Amino acid sequence: MNVIVVLLIVLAVGAIIIGGLHFFFSSGEEEPVVTKPTCDTCNGNDNRCEQECMMEAATKQVEYFDDEDLDRFAGKPSDSYSEEEVEEFREVLYTMRHEEAKAWNRSLILRQVNVPDQLKDELVMMMEEI
Repeated sequence: MNVIVVLLIVLAVGAIIIGGLHFFFSSGEEEPVVTKPTCDTCNGNDNRCEQECMMEAATKQVEYFDDEDLDRFAGKPSDSYSEEEVEEFREVLYTMRHEEAKAWNRSLILRQVNVPDQLKDELVMMMEEI
């Protein structure tokens, strides 16, 4: 019986010593959990993430945002849109939620539709508001 009590006391003292050493040698701050970014969390600061998302998107079906009529502009240079054509893009842009802007931009890229130069700043601002 005394042996069991002594063993329990030794185990308790050992646990206290190990806990104290861990506390003493650790900075008191826990290591941050590092998660791999996903396409939902890409913010444009990590080029690798953006490239991986474009490659992933290229293997999926193209997502449309009620903008199928913009496909007729595929291959058209971004600096050659008329004001009426820019308004078509603007109408689509401002009818979507801010968090959809990046996905819409990816969709246009995959469809080889260039965003008009006149609208690029607005699109970037909307993507950054997320």
